[in-house]
Amino acid sequence: MQEYDIVIGLEVHSELKTNAKVFCSCKNEFGQAPNTNCCPVCVGLPGALPVLNKKAVQLVIKAGLTMGCEINDLAVFERKNYFYPDLAKAYQISQLVRPICLGGKIELKEREVRLNRIHLEEDAGKLVHSTAAIGTLIDYNRGGVPLMELVTEPDITSADEAVEFLTKLRQRLIFAGVAECKMEQGGMRCDVNISVKKKGSKELGQRTEMKNLNSFKSVYRAINYEAKRQIEVLENGGTIVQETRKWDDNHGKSVSMRKKETSSDYRYFPDPDMLAVEISREDVENLRNELPLMPEELKAKYMGEYGLSEYESDILTKEKDLSAYFNETIKNINNPKEVSNWILTEVLNRLKDGSEEIKISPKDLASLISLVEKKIVTRTNAKEMLTRIWENGEKIENLVKEFGGNVDESELKTLVENIIKNNPKAVADYKTSDTPEKVFRWFTGQVMKETRGKANAAKAEEFIKEFLSRE
Repeated sequence: MQEYDIVIGLEVHSELKTNAKVFCSCKNEFGQAPNTNCCPVCVGLPGALPVLNKKAVQLVIKAGLTMGCEINDLAVFERKNYFYPDLAKAYQISQLVRPICLGGKIELKEREVRLNRIHLEEDAGKLVHSTAAIGTLIDYNRGGVPLMELVTEPDITSADEAVEFLTKLRQRLIFAGVAECKMEQGGMRCDVNISVKKKGSKELGQRTEMKNLNSFKSVYRAINYEAKRQIEVLENGGTIVQETRKWDDNHGKSVSMRKKETSSDYRYFPDPDMLAVEISREDVENLRNELPLMPEELKAKYMGEYGLSEYESDILTKEKDLSAYFNETIKNINNPKEVSNWILTEVLNRLKDGSEEIKISPKDLASLISLVEKKIVTRTNAKEMLTRIWENGEKIENLVKEFGGNVDESELKTLVENIIKNNPKAVADYKTSDTPEKVFRWFTGQVMKETRGKANAAKAEEFIKEFLSRE
């Protein structure tokens, strides 16, 4: 593969975050009983006329603005004609000549990926393959769901770059409130166009397309497999056929589906039932003003204004919900660095252990951090309080009564003296052991156990050193 360049273009489909479908008032809702979110429009009955969902257009404009696209003053809907069982009308209302967005780019670590366009169309239904006796069933609930399609230029050169691009795109769409991008539900899927050419050659090779990849892992595996397959065909004297291929993730290979169609095969023409959409500059600027900060802008803010490290900022801006949680917490306590420490350790560790959601409010987390700062509770006890809130939903004010307060210094000194006097073997081990720090930690643990974590750890260690030196 080192003698070849890989050339990749992506077509990414994302279901938009609207309440209704794009051309009718049926609910845009995942997981309902088959064929219950349907009407004459979205199942293509004769005489049913589409009515455009304004919100869907606005979301596509917002998506384009996050990627520096040019927004067309006039957007036209066309009919894309093809026959497939899950396409009720035998055509799809889509856009080709005048889409909503043109151009734009997304910056990767090594290069920028140019966008060709972003347009709005309707999703198709879904085929459900049942038993041999029953055959294939069709669920039209998804038919008519507003679908944003983003088409890149062939600027991507590896599977790693493709995944990096999709990761950044997904972040933008979620942060902007455009789409939820739940890939396991088909909310974001990707068609991969791939070709290979001799390294350094200006002439592009023949491309193939793999349809509807719905995970980053599948995209990564599919690109590497297809590039290797094409190179082997060329090295053996064969030619690459322009075709659509299906990725079989279970067997880790692609198989031919059909000859690849071109735009002329779809017989595009303006949809006579759809008026052209006029988009004013005022509308565009109003939508731009509604956009929140994007991940890279938030990252720069966290590092510049809050003094967080690049690593901390990168983690906190990977997911919109986590970033929002951090932002809300620092509204309640002005200590971004300490909030970041608690989120990156105590909160994320609990999520890694199986929790699906954060089970302590930003306000309560801020209160815990404040209690530690004011020395009302120790950090150890604050972590225990967090566990109790997370697992049992206990109230922080009740936990403060149980865990709050510090041990008086004179009481702490007496306690340390008694522990050392009552454990002569441990004292002897401390003086003769090759690892005295281990024994020292044992003494500290005994003090914290006796005081239920309320002792000032630094003071306790000071007294332990003092009494051990006397023995």
